[in-house]
Amino acid sequence: MRISFKKASPRQLEIMVWVFVFLVTFLSYLSMDGPLQALIWGVLNMGFTAAIIYGNIGLLFPRLYEKGRVALYIVASVALLLAVGVTRTFVSITLYNRYFAKQPETMDVWRYLYNSVAGIAVFVLSFVFRIAMAYFRIKRQAEEMQEQKSQAELNLLKSQVQPHFLFNTLNNIYYEAYRESPRTALLIGRLSDIMRYFVDESPREKVSLATEIKFLENYIALEEIRIRHGVTVNFDQEYDGDPMLPPMLLMTFVENLFKHGIDRGAAGNTICLSLIQQDGHLLFTTENALPENAPTPIKPGFGLQNLERRLNLLYGSRFVLNTTRTETHYKAFLKIPLV
Repeated sequence: MRISFKKASPRQLEIMVWVFVFLVTFLSYLSMDGPLQALIWGVLNMGFTAAIIYGNIGLLFPRLYEKGRVALYIVASVALLLAVGVTRTFVSITLYNRYFAKQPETMDVWRYLYNSVAGIAVFVLSFVFRIAMAYFRIKRQAEEMQEQKSQAELNLLKSQVQPHFLFNTLNNIYYEAYRESPRTALLIGRLSDIMRYFVDESPREKVSLATEIKFLENYIALEEIRIRHGVTVNFDQEYDGDPMLPPMLLMTFVENLFKHGIDRGAAGNTICLSLIQQDGHLLFTTENALPENAPTPIKPGFGLQNLERRLNLLYGSRFVLNTTRTETHYKAFLKIPLV
């Protein structure tokens, strides 16, 4: 496995630190004690050093000091150093006397105390180790976030290229169709406008009311071609200037008109839409005659439920959404603030 220092993960860097600690001890003993003894002392030194460092930064510091139990942390730290020092002294002298010593060494209090006190330096270095590992983790996270940002920007550029390629193709088809069938060309143009709305306008927080109305008119025109006997559309509009509103708020009502309010096998279908600006509010109403024997829905459709959830997020209690159904007609009403 190849490890690049620049792209190494915090875990890989941690492993490299311990390999370095082992090699320093191993090489320092190699010339005097030979490879086997140097190997054993290297492993022991690395193990007891790790016990102090991880015992502090992985157990005592987060569970005691960071929770405000400072006195208990100090006591536990002293106990950790004594435990590691005593164990290290006992294991080292036992192994040395059994396998390597020509003359056995004695275990005395000073040896235990020396190794315990020597652990203080390692204990202090554990904080440096903790800070270093935290730095490399944060640095790695920052690099990953930058890579994700760059990938997102690349994907955005790609997503912009694809729709515009499609728009250009639709424009070419439009001009070709205009020669043979101007009505077909007009519908292609409306479809192109709808797709451009989805790509350019719908991701925005707000769009102009004129843009939203144009989108609805294009959608209505495309839906009309599916109705065999035609449909009469009355769309009344009364507003000043060009107020702004969140995109796609009115679309659910218009979809429902063509989904539930049209008898595709009958003539004389009529749908009415009214859009009025009044006292800083936008009032939008749709009404349609119900087809004969139209089933009564048990509960509102998902479209209206999703719209109501969105309105709650956008306006809280500052909106009105009503639907009224009689034996012959269905009416929907929406009132939202324009500020």
